[in-house]
Amino acid sequence: MSDNSYAISVEGLSKNYGTRRSVSALTFNVPYGSICGFVGPNGSGKTTTMRMLLSLISKTSGEGRVLGSAISEPMKYLDRVGAMIEGPAFYPSMSGVENLKIFARMGGLRGTDPNSLLAQVGLAQRGTSKYKTYSLGMKQRLGIAAALILDPELLILDEPTNGLDPNGIQEIRELITGLAQSGRTIFISSHLLSELEVICDYFVMLKAGELMYAGFKEGLLGGNNCDLIAKPEFGVDLANLANIAALRGLDTSIRGGFLHIQRAGELAAEFNRWACDEEIYLQSLTTSSPSLETKFFEMSANQ
Repeated sequence: MSDNSYAISVEGLSKNYGTRRSVSALTFNVPYGSICGFVGPNGSGKTTTMRMLLSLISKTSGEGRVLGSAISEPMKYLDRVGAMIEGPAFYPSMSGVENLKIFARMGGLRGTDPNSLLAQVGLAQRGTSKYKTYSLGMKQRLGIAAALILDPELLILDEPTNGLDPNGIQEIRELITGLAQSGRTIFISSHLLSELEVICDYFVMLKAGELMYAGFKEGLLGGNNCDLIAKPEFGVDLANLANIAALRGLDTSIRGGFLHIQRAGELAAEFNRWACDEEIYLQSLTTSSPSLETKFFEMSANQ
C-alpha cells in the first residue's frame, strides 16, 4: 500500500463488535482532489469506517492510511483533516460565532476568524443568532464550518444532507462543490445515491460491511453501460425495430412507445443504419446512462 499516492488508502480493514462483523476486509483508495461518495444503505458500515479513519474507534484488523500516515498514528494527520460525524453538536443558547470560537479554542487555534468560516458556508447573516434558532440545514452548515476550522486538506462528512428538505439538500450540495474547488479531497457518505451522483467523481460502495465497488464514476456509469432508446416515426414499426436488435444479440424492451436496448449506447450510429436498411425511420435516438441507484441495486442483486 503506497504511502502518499492517495488521500485515503485501506487494505483489509475490518471491525468486529463481539461476534458481529460490522466492516469486513475493506480495500480501497481515494485519490487526492476527488469528491468521493461513500455509499450504501443504513447499517452498511459507512460510519464505522469513517470512525476508524479518524481514530475514534480502533480497527480489529487490516491497515489504513490517511494523507500518507497510518491510522495507528493519528497525530500525524488529524490536524489536516476536518470531519462531521453523526451530526453536529453545539451549545443551543450560544450563537454560531460563539460556538465556533469555543471549537477553535479547544483545538488551540485562538486566531481563527469565525465570521470568515460562517461566510464560507453561507451563514454570514446569522452568525450572531443562537444555535437553537437555526433550521436543520443551517445547523448542518454550521457543522461543516466547524470542520473547516483547521483549513483541512481532507474533509470527511457523514450524511450531511440527512433529514433535509430538497432546498436544504441543494444548498449543502452547492456548498460541498464549492469547497472542492479549492483542491480539498472530500469523502462524503450518504444513503441518498441520487444526490451523490450529481457531485461526486469517485465512489466507494458498501453492502453489509463489504466492498462492492471502488473507482471513478465513469467506470461505474459510463461507456458500455449506456442504454439506447429509439422511437420510430410510426408506432407499427416498434416490433420490427426490436427484432432488428434481437437478431444481433441485444436485449430489448418496449416501454411507452420507445424501444430500450440495454448496454448498446455505443451502437447508436450502427443501429440507425440497420433501421434505415429495413426502411424504418427514427423519430428519435438517444442514450441513457443508468442511475447510480439503479447500478447499486443491480450490483447488490448479483452478489
